[in-house]
Amino acid sequence: MITDRTDLDDQLSAQFTGAKGFIGDEAVISVESRSQLRELLKGRSSGGVFLTTIHKFTEDVELLTNRSNVICISDEAHRSQVNLDQKVTVTEEGVKRTYGFAKYLHDSLPNANYVGFTGTPIDATLDVFGPVVDSYTMKESVVDEITVPIVYEGRAAKVLLDNSKLKEIDEYYAQCADDGASNYAIDASKKANVQMNSILGDPGRLKSLAADFVQRYEARIEEGSTVAGKAMFVSSNRTIAFAFYKEVIALRPQWGEVKVCADGEQLTEQEKKEIALIERVKMVMTRGQDDEDVLYQMLGTKEYRKELDRQFKNRKSNFKIAIVVDMWLTGFDVPFLDSMYIDKPVKKHSLIQTISRVNRKYEQKLKGLVVDYIGIKKQMNLALAQYSKGDQGNFEDVAASILVVKDHLDLLRAIFHRFDTKPYFSGQPMEQLHCLNMAAEFVQVTEAQEQRFMNLTKRMKAAYDICVGSDGFTQDERDHVHFYLAIRSIVFKLTKGDAPDIAQMNAKVQKMLADALASDGVEEIFKMGQGDTAQVDLFDPDYLAKIDKIKLPNTKIKLLQQLLAKAIDSLKKVNKLKGVDFSKQFTALVEKYNDRSEHDVLQSTVLEDFTDEIIDLYNKIREERESFAGLGIDFEEKAFYDILKALTIKYDFEYPEEKLLELAKKVKVIVDDKAKYTDWSQRNDIKAELKVDLIILLAEHGYPPIDRDEVYKDIFEQAENFKKYQK
Repeated sequence: MITDRTDLDDQLSAQFTGAKGFIGDEAVISVESRSQLRELLKGRSSGGVFLTTIHKFTEDVELLTNRSNVICISDEAHRSQVNLDQKVTVTEEGVKRTYGFAKYLHDSLPNANYVGFTGTPIDATLDVFGPVVDSYTMKESVVDEITVPIVYEGRAAKVLLDNSKLKEIDEYYAQCADDGASNYAIDASKKANVQMNSILGDPGRLKSLAADFVQRYEARIEEGSTVAGKAMFVSSNRTIAFAFYKEVIALRPQWGEVKVCADGEQLTEQEKKEIALIERVKMVMTRGQDDEDVLYQMLGTKEYRKELDRQFKNRKSNFKIAIVVDMWLTGFDVPFLDSMYIDKPVKKHSLIQTISRVNRKYEQKLKGLVVDYIGIKKQMNLALAQYSKGDQGNFEDVAASILVVKDHLDLLRAIFHRFDTKPYFSGQPMEQLHCLNMAAEFVQVTEAQEQRFMNLTKRMKAAYDICVGSDGFTQDERDHVHFYLAIRSIVFKLTKGDAPDIAQMNAKVQKMLADALASDGVEEIFKMGQGDTAQVDLFDPDYLAKIDKIKLPNTKIKLLQQLLAKAIDSLKKVNKLKGVDFSKQFTALVEKYNDRSEHDVLQSTVLEDFTDEIIDLYNKIREERESFAGLGIDFEEKAFYDILKALTIKYDFEYPEEKLLELAKKVKVIVDDKAKYTDWSQRNDIKAELKVDLIILLAEHGYPPIDRDEVYKDIFEQAENFKKYQK
C-alpha cells in the first residue's frame, strides 16, 4: 500500500493494523525504509501487507524483487504515483538527470501488478496503471447515502465591481484548460494568472466579497442551517487571502477574539481539555520568509498548523472559519463541514477533490453547499464529464432549492387552508404560542396527516438550509417557513424526544416561547428531549400531574407516549425481561390507537380512553419497579428471579417460591463475580466460566428439569444488559 503523504500513511497504517482479522494476515507492517522492505521480502513466499510512502523508493536503486506475485496498490494515483518521466536540469556542474518517484518504484518491483485508486484519473494515470476496471461515482455514493448531495450557488456577479471582468475570467479558464507543453503556453498562462490576481485582489472587490461572505455566513448561523458553523474559504493566493482576512475582521472584530467555544455551546470536562482558546476565523497556509511580520507570526509553525487541524476537526471549537489557499483542499475530512466558499481558479482534478470536502455525511447534515465567487460552474461540469460520465450535471443549483421551498410552502398551505393562522402572524406572544400548539394538535389529528406534514417540512427544511441567504424569498414566505418549522419542532419532540429543528426557529419565535413558558403544562412540551427530563423522576406523581394540565388531547397523548417509552426504557436497562414485556403491551396499545376508524378520529371519548390506558400501563410499570421490596430481594435480583419464574411457567414445572428467591440471589453473586472485568462480555474464557458456574449452581439446586442452555442464555443476556447500563 503506497501513499505520497506521511499523514495518509499514518491514517492507512492505523486502519489496516486495526483490521488484521478482516484482512486475514497478521503481518501488517508500516515500512520505515527501503532496506527494511528488502529484508521483509527476503524468503517470503506469500502473504504480508506493507504500508509505505513512495518517497522511500528513492533511497537507493537496488532491485527489491523481480517476483510477479506482488501487488502494489497506490492511493491518489494522479499525483506522484504516475511521474515516470526523466527530468533534465542544467547546472554549473553540468547536466543532472533525475526521475519521478514512480520510476524508482517501478524499477524496484518490475514484475509487480499495479493498482491505482483516485477520484480524478488524469491521462498519466491510465498510461501507468492501465484502463479503468471499476468506478464508483459521486452520484452513486449519494444514492447509497455514503455522501450527501452538493448544492451550487454562483455569486461571482455579486462581488465584481465590473461585470465585464467575468469575461476575462472565462478567457483565463479557456487559456489554462491545460498546462500546455510549450514555453509560449507557459508564458501565456503566467500572464493570464497575473491578470486574474489583479481582478481577484482588487481592494474594492475584496471589501464587497467580505461583506457578502459575512452576510451569508451569519444568515446560515442565525437560521440554524449549518450543522456546526464550520466553513472553508478558498483564496487565490496568500496575499489576497490576507487582504480578505483583514476585511472580514474589520467587519466582525469579535471573530478575531480568542474563545474556547461559540456562545451557547456546553462543554464536557473532557472537551474542556481538548479545546484550546482560539479565534473564530484563522488562516491556514505555510508562511514565507518574505511575509510581513504580522502575517508571518499569524501563520505559525508546522506544529501550530497541526493544532489548527485538531481544533477545526473538533465540532465545538470556536475555530469555525478556515481561510485556505492550497492546504486542506484534498485528503482533509471534517464530516460536519457543510459550507465551502471558492474564490480561486481550480483545475479540473483538483476541483472535484476540493468541493468533495463538503459532501461527507454527518447526523442532520443533508447537503453540502459550494458558494462560487469566481465562476467555476462550467469547470465543475467539465470535470464531472471527464472523471465520471454519470455525474455530469449532478450538482443541484440554489435556484432549484428556492423552487423546492416555494413548492412545499404551497403544499403546506393546502394542508392548513382550514386552520386559522392569524394569531401566529399578528397576535401577542401567548396568542402565538397557543396558535402553534393548536397547529401541532391539528397536524396530529390522523397519523396520515402527521406523516405528510413531517415529510413535507423535512424536505422544505433541507432545501431552505441551503438557500437561506438568498434574496429569492419575500418576508411573508420566510415567516411561513418559520411557522411550519416551529410546528415541526413541537411534533418532533412529541414523537422523537429530541428536536434539532428547534434551532431553525427565528429569534421572534424563540422569544415568543421564552415569554410563554410560564403557562401551566405547556413548558413540558418544550422540555421533553432537551435534557431537563434527565434530571426528573419520571415516576414522580407531580411530573404526571404537570402533563395532565395540558388541554390539547393529541399533544397530551404524544407526551404520555413519550413518557411511557422513557419509563419502559428505564426499566429495560435493569430488568430486560419485564422491559420487553411492557414494550409489547405498549406497541399493541399504540397500534390499536393508530388503527382507529375515521369515525373515531375526532371522538373525544376515544382519546380519553387511550389516555387512560397509557396511564394504566405507566402505573403498572411503576408498581413493577417497586415490586422487589415485598419479596425481600433487590432490584437486580428481581430481574434474575423473573427469568427463573418465567421458565417455570413456560415449561410448566413446580419450584418452591422461597427456593426461587434464594437461587436468584446466588445467581446475582456469580454474575457480579464474573462481570467485575470491564471486557467480560467480549472474553470467551470468562463467558465459559460463567456458564459452567451457572450450570453447577442450577444443578445443585435442582433447577430446572429442562435443557439448561436456555436458562444460561437468558441469564447471560440479563447480566450483559444490566452491566451495560450500570454506572
